[in-house]
Parts: sequence; C-alpha cells; structure tokens
Amino acid sequence: MSQDSQDKTDSPDMATINLLMKKLNLLLGCGLFALWVARVGAADVAGVWHAQFEGPRGLQTYRFSFQTDGERLTGKMMAESNGQQRQTEIREGKIQGDTLTFVEVIDFQGNPVRIRYSGKIGANEITFTREVDDRFRSEFKAIRGEPPPTRPGAAAGAGSLPRGGASGRSGPITLNPDDKPAFEDPPPGIDQRRENIPHGKVEMIEYESKTVGARRKMNVYTPPGYSPAHKYPVLYLLHGIGGDETEWLRFARPDVLLDNLIADGKAVPMILVMPNGRAQKEDRPGPNPMATAPAFARFERDLLDDVIPTIESRYSVHRDREHRALAGLSMGGGQALNFGLGHLDTFAWVGAFSAAPNTKPPAELIPDPDVVRQKLKLLYLSCGNRDGLIWVSQGVHAYLKQKDIPHIWHVDSHGHDPTHWRNNLWFFVQRIFR
Repeated sequence: MSQDSQDKTDSPDMATINLLMKKLNLLLGCGLFALWVARVGAADVAGVWHAQFEGPRGLQTYRFSFQTDGERLTGKMMAESNGQQRQTEIREGKIQGDTLTFVEVIDFQGNPVRIRYSGKIGANEITFTREVDDRFRSEFKAIRGEPPPTRPGAAAGAGSLPRGGASGRSGPITLNPDDKPAFEDPPPGIDQRRENIPHGKVEMIEYESKTVGARRKMNVYTPPGYSPAHKYPVLYLLHGIGGDETEWLRFARPDVLLDNLIADGKAVPMILVMPNGRAQKEDRPGPNPMATAPAFARFERDLLDDVIPTIESRYSVHRDREHRALAGLSMGGGQALNFGLGHLDTFAWVGAFSAAPNTKPPAELIPDPDVVRQKLKLLYLSCGNRDGLIWVSQGVHAYLKQKDIPHIWHVDSHGHDPTHWRNNLWFFVQRIFR
C-alpha cells in the first residue's frame, strides 16, 4: 500500500470530524447545564432578611446577612432582646432546594451553646425553626430586605404592628424630661408564694363565643375565700401578640401576686379574668404571631358580647362600670386603651403596660376629654426606658398632659419584658376598686 493510501485511510474525513465536534459540544453543553442546575438548584437567599416577634423574653429581632456559593451558605446574624445585642457568624450553612440550615454558637456562662436554625424558603419569606440543645424550640418568619422604618410618634392603626428593629422605629430611644418613675421598684418576692396566707384559685373555663363562632378558653382567678354570698369587682387582663390565655400566668404569676397583696390589705379581693385576645377560631399564636394581628381588633366584640356576659353569669360579680377594670401588656396594652377608653360605659379603670403600636392615635382614643375626666377613675400608663416601643406611650401621655386629663405615667428602668409587666400589674391592682 502506498504512503498516500495509508494517509487517506488513517485520516478522518470531514463528516467524521463534524460528528465528533457535535458530540463534544453536546457533552460540554450537558456539563455546563449540570453545573448551572447545581448553581440554581439552591434557592436564592443572598442579601438581608429581618424578623421581629414577641417571645417569652419580650420583643426579639433578628437581622440575617446571607452570602451563597451554590449550596454553601455563609454570613452574619444580629439578634436583639431586652436591649441586649449579639452578632455572630453563621456556621455549617447549607441550602438544599427550598430548605436552608445553619448553626449559631453562643457563649453561655463560659460554655458554648449550639443553636440550630432550619428555614423553609418562600418567595420573600423564610419560615424558621430554632432549636437550642434539643430542649427549646420556637418558630418565626423572616422577611426579605431591611426592616422599614417607622417614624417616631407615628400613629398606627388598630391591628398594626411594630416595624423596624427592636425599637420599632428608626434611631435611638429618646427620653423626655418627664419620662421618670412614679414609684420606686417593688420589693423582691412580690410573686413568690407564701404558705402562711390564704390562697385563691385559678381555673380554665370554656365559653361559647358568638363573635368567633367557636368555643374558646380563658383563665379565671377567684380570690381567697371566694363566696357567692359576696359580689366582687373584675379585672380583665390581656396578653401580648405572642401569648394566649396562659401568658400572664407564665410571665407574672398574678394569682400569687394578688394573694400576697390581699393578705397584706393592699388590694381589694377581686376576680381576675385572663382571656385569649386573639378572636379567631384558630387562636394559637402560631409560627408568625403578627399574622394574627387583625384578630386582636376583633376581640373588642368578643370581650363585650361574650367574655363579660360569661363571667357575669358564672361568678358573683358587680355588673356596673365602677367594678370593671381593663389592663394589658404590649398588644394587650393597646387593646386596653382602645377598648377601655372606647367604652367608658363599661370600664372605669384602664391600664396599659408598654402598649404596642396597635394603640389608636391619642385624638381618636379620646375624642372628648371632658367625658374621660368625668367617667374614668384611673388611667395608668407605663413603659420601660429601655423599651423601643416607648414612643407609643409617650404619644398618649403627651396628649393626656396637653388635655389636662389625670393619669399615672410611670417609666421604669426595664425593657419590653416580663419584669416590667409584673411590676406594673402590682402597682395597678393596688389602685383599682378603691
């Protein structure tokens, strides 16, 4: 065979070369496509996310700053609760499909504590589950982007919620000259059970709510020696946005607090009613308590049309306004102001402890100052000087002061927390029904 024939036999023709090139391009394309799929298969969470919710320690805020590299998640998070901040690096971060996981390690009394976060990713929100050492579990939602600022002193409509960071507004807390304590802090042990005194009773009862169209629950405290032969005044006590009919019992032990004050002759024997202020059929807070905010406004009718009639049919109580009081913490404080001042024919005593932005604008709360002066026996406002929601109560106080409406304004050294709520309940119950 000639050399020329050998070259023609060993050399591929153009058709073969073209076929080989097509196969190579296909393989390269599949490889690049697979790489692209691997890159985009993880949901896009890069950027800033924020969350704000009320937990057992009061108002809590989180800010996440995520970076992604395929399925790898890195970044930082900042958390704030009761004026205390911490910033930590995200560890062991992963994104798989629409789920992300990472670990936060914090120092607790010299020991490292691992906090695990698992999030289900939506279009513009992540539903998080947070677990601490397999013992504590909570849920909340984070929203994409920086929290929108709230103008200091801006009025929020009924059912609206704090926005922004822990302060619920942009900028630092600003205290006015009269934002001062009206009383010294209570002595220690105000909610510690004393064995040498009579004790009241707490019972969970159910009632039929026509407003909601369901059977609902509330806790009722009756004082030591309760007897149908005697008629009692009633304090209706409302919880915060993350709570339910058990929150006051968990935060402040109001039954023990009242037992002690009644034994010392510092409080009138009274019935204490702790309802669920979330007037909807599924009335648990859920993973995102803020989503249930409209039900807090709806509770106005449930309270007036269902809760109060139930109490007055089952217990031996006075049925006039002078023997009814309404108070609450945070969201419940806003409810107490909205409903109490809106129904002075029903309530003569109103208290709000660190009221939330669901509080109506002051001029809407009190359209006729003369009527409030004539009918209201006590209007009690309190907030902590480390509470970012103090601007809500400051606005109400300023209006009351301008209109010359008598009230108590007590600013202590606490934050948006159970200590403030417990202490001010202690102050409030000593001043009602006198």
